[in-house]
Amino acid sequence: MSVLDNKKISFIGGGNMAQALISGLVGCGIKPNLITVADPSSDAREQLAAKGLNTVDPMADPKSAVIGADIVVLAVKPQMMKVVVSAFADVLDTQLVISVAAGLSTDLLSNMLGGYSNIVRAMPNTPSMIQMGATGLYGTDNISAEQKQLATAVMEASGLVMWVDDEEHMHAVTAVSGSAPAYMFYFIESMVDGAVALGLDKEQASALAMQTMLGAAKMAMNSDDAPAELRRKVTSPNGTTQAAVESMQANEIGRQIGEAMQACYDRSQALSEEMSK
Repeated sequence: MSVLDNKKISFIGGGNMAQALISGLVGCGIKPNLITVADPSSDAREQLAAKGLNTVDPMADPKSAVIGADIVVLAVKPQMMKVVVSAFADVLDTQLVISVAAGLSTDLLSNMLGGYSNIVRAMPNTPSMIQMGATGLYGTDNISAEQKQLATAVMEASGLVMWVDDEEHMHAVTAVSGSAPAYMFYFIESMVDGAVALGLDKEQASALAMQTMLGAAKMAMNSDDAPAELRRKVTSPNGTTQAAVESMQANEIGRQIGEAMQACYDRSQALSEEMSK
């Protein structure tokens, strides 16, 4: 029995992130006929309808996806949000609104919605597309315990969910998970280039690097040891691993990662401030 059983979920926007979340929901047993997607693209609506979802043309019928819904997921670009929500803000009643728009604060979204405040802000990441995502959530004071459970269930369908108590912490979520898949891809890319330089072909290097990244992450998740302890346990004195780790330490890779995350955090704050102007 899921808290989402028989709940009607409407997505405003049917792009990649919406489709990722929908795939997760359907994979968790939510009936497709309980899901409605409002998207202006007729091609997108055709593809979604073929999967058993209800579809709406928001240009022709902007309010129908919201009326009668229990949960409304806003999956449109932040720059388009004000125009999009103005078409249906007046029919919001008790619906839970979940926004996946980056940089858009709950206060600003509430203003766009005419003061409506049953809002949860979500920061998912791209692995949500394969139900391996990591999402940070923040809810306004108006969110009930039941609505918090609903928001958790919607986002958990595509991966891990963590709530933060301070909306400012969503910038840190962006730095550690929202943008971080790109960090992992960059690290894999660098490992592949390094292995090719050492004589492996690109196919061999890619397979070994990606499996190693996956295996290390799973090992860390399944272990009671902290990552630092796991690193110590696999680093034999005067061995090959120690040589590599010492090279990284000498080049202050840890500090550089921290600075990269700070740059991400700062840019997230700046984008949020730009949106509020």
